[in-house]
Amino acid sequence: MANIIEYASLFEANLDLLAVQTLKTGFMDTNSSQIRYNGGSEVKVPVLKVQGLGNYSRENGYVDGSINLEYQTLTMSQDRGRKFLIDAMDVDETNFVATAGNIMGEFQRTMLVPEIDAYRIAKLAKTAIDIEDNECVEYGYTVASDTIIPKIKGAVKKLREAGYDDEELDILATYDVVAAVEEAAFGKLNSVSFSQGGIDTQVPAIDGCPVIAVPQSRMYTEIKLYDGSTLGQEQGGFTKGDAAKAINFIIVAKSTPIAVTKQDKMRIFTPDTYQKANAWSIDYRRYHDLWVMENRKNSIFVNIKDAE
Repeated sequence: MANIIEYASLFEANLDLLAVQTLKTGFMDTNSSQIRYNGGSEVKVPVLKVQGLGNYSRENGYVDGSINLEYQTLTMSQDRGRKFLIDAMDVDETNFVATAGNIMGEFQRTMLVPEIDAYRIAKLAKTAIDIEDNECVEYGYTVASDTIIPKIKGAVKKLREAGYDDEELDILATYDVVAAVEEAAFGKLNSVSFSQGGIDTQVPAIDGCPVIAVPQSRMYTEIKLYDGSTLGQEQGGFTKGDAAKAINFIIVAKSTPIAVTKQDKMRIFTPDTYQKANAWSIDYRRYHDLWVMENRKNSIFVNIKDAE
């Protein structure tokens, strides 16, 4: 069938857009515009270095300066995929697109998006935790309406004092934190416009920082990925790590996380071409990862529910 390639292209474009729009961490993909990507698991990230000011001489004029722009090659460590079969008796060519679209959309909403969010949040948290004696990591805080707003304001202040006063700071917070903030604010919480994946929405804000509500299941310092084939891991997906601690909120400068999620070429086989069953076969594969450059690691604040 000639239009199978067209089906695959349609799904690829729509699923990529849907992923960015529905991720709680989708705002992080904005920074991927600076990345060079030509397929596969590798991306190239620009690293720019410039020299500081020198004294101006009335005789010799300006001191020569240098600009060094290099591209650092990074490899996406997350290479995940699944094969989906749709029995030929359940769907024919006329309703394949609608049925497959519903299946893939549900898969992304309930499986893919939560996993990518959880991976990114855990990696951001680990980046901050790995900094020795980091004052931007707090442990042992139980969320309460009478302390939550001062707690968040204090965290925002620390990041602004660290040099991020002129950048947007975004807050990822559990539903418990958001509920406590709303209770403390008594309906007086300000809202700001928040853009992600081409969609503008109004979200609550503290000190001008957007607050994005995230399910607790995605807010851990460590996650465990299932391979989908080992005994006990057949269901795939993820769960919290064995040593994971529950996160209350993370604050990060919007331009810090370089997040990429790329769908590899989707393959669709008709019942006439798929040899193992009388079924439509959809091969789905996605690369993704997140990086924080060395000079931006102090732009993350993590508040953790559990004790250190």
